Amino acid sequence: MPASRPWSQQTAFITGAAGGLGQVLARRLVARGVTVAIVDLAADRVASVAASLGPLARGLVVDVTQPASVAAAVEGLVRERGGIDILVNAAGITGQTNIKSHEVDLADFDRVLALNLRGSFITSQVILPHMLRAGYGRILHIASIAGKEGNAGMVAYSASKAAVIGMTKSQGKEYAETGVTINTIAPAVIRTAMHDTMPVEQFKYMTDKIPMHRCCSLEEFAVMAEFIVSPENSFTTGFCFDLSGGRATY
Repeated sequence: MPASRPWSQQTAFITGAAGGLGQVLARRLVARGVTVAIVDLAADRVASVAASLGPLARGLVVDVTQPASVAAAVEGLVRERGGIDILVNAAGITGQTNIKSHEVDLADFDRVLALNLRGSFITSQVILPHMLRAGYGRILHIASIAGKEGNAGMVAYSASKAAVIGMTKSQGKEYAETGVTINTIAPAVIRTAMHDTMPVEQFKYMTDKIPMHRCCSLEEFAVMAEFIVSPENSFTTGFCFDLSGGRATY
């Protein structure tokens, strides 16, 4: 088993951590003793969340779709901490929903793919060299059950998350012998602020497909995500973990 550092010596870079999935996981990792970078674009929320998490949190205002912005943040964090052990890409948007493909605005389609896919690729591309030098790392991309099965009325989101799954499988194979694992997680509906912006019909369409007939909780997500990025999870890479309440069919 590759060498790793205890939680208290690790540093995490979590995108979208000013809210939703990223924030709940950040809190869980801070409780483990991990130094966590709260990475988001909203400066006021970044500062507020970082302050609430205490001295182990670092607030970083970053546009993950822009390589220069990501590189500057990563370089600063590496200078301070010596490296980055964990990358979690939780930043994401749904874009237009409850709308058929021929009605989708192309600019909105591009915006969804830019954040959900391009952003995840850029952060991993910038951080991977630091993990490779250390011979250790954990990367978790956040996908969705929509990326495996497709959600009608959410073509951009579904396509972006399917691409995240494919990217994860490629990256997992590329770095399988390096001590760096790269996995993804495909939740069904988790009640976050992102879902509060959806039309009621779209939200009902998604939850009706879940055999448990309920949303996943943020804590249920955080428990699984923590395991995926843990030192103990050392022999799984390029894998898509399901968190779907029984919805996943493959």
